[in-house]
Amino acid sequence: MHLNGAVVFVTGGNRGLGLAFAKEALKRGASKVYVGVRQPKNFNVENIQAVELDVTDPESVQRAAAACGDVNLLVNNAGIALLSDGALDPGLIDQSERIFATNYYGVVRTTQAFADTLGKNAPSAIVNVLSDATWVSAPMLAAYAASKHAAWSFTNSLRLQTKPRGIEVLGLHVGFLDTDMTAGVDVPKSDPNDVAAAALSALEQGSYEVLADAGTEKIKASLSSDSPAYIHPDLPF
Repeated sequence: MHLNGAVVFVTGGNRGLGLAFAKEALKRGASKVYVGVRQPKNFNVENIQAVELDVTDPESVQRAAAACGDVNLLVNNAGIALLSDGALDPGLIDQSERIFATNYYGVVRTTQAFADTLGKNAPSAIVNVLSDATWVSAPMLAAYAASKHAAWSFTNSLRLQTKPRGIEVLGLHVGFLDTDMTAGVDVPKSDPNDVAAAALSALEQGSYEVLADAGTEKIKASLSSDSPAYIHPDLPF
């Protein structure tokens, strides 16, 4: 799929990677870019149209999809991350429910709401923002990693179902990004602008998956080895 002339909808597009996706799409010739945000009145970026959206609220998602019937590229970027004391944390179930509401159910809900529009406007595409945590679950990110693994599974199932309808699906895996969400974490981070550019280049080249940094490439390459990263992780923290 080519971005020139595309109509793009980015969830969680008010800052960070989501905003980087929106701006990169414009650079590549998108004719219109929507960003789904909770407070549209607080968003003011030239040539980008804010749409009220809370991916955890079914009615909000349906309203956004109904208002944007010209979309042919959906970027499921909205996500949250919370730290815990690991797999034995007594609060892990409550935390998992909060994280899954956005990172998994939000992706499913938004994708389903836009599916008919994307089919009608095909050729079209969906980009799901995943993580290197899809394959390596640090104890402090146990709930977050589980949500991204679930989203990866959904992405792979979705791709098989939508391909005959002219809807491509790209999974983006990346480690820590230099955004507000990771401001207090002292680890190597990728520039969200570079990641958005890499993802959209991969989409235009017809790829199904993009590994946006060297660490993620290393993790993926280890999965079938005798010492996979999910058993022997080289964690930076």
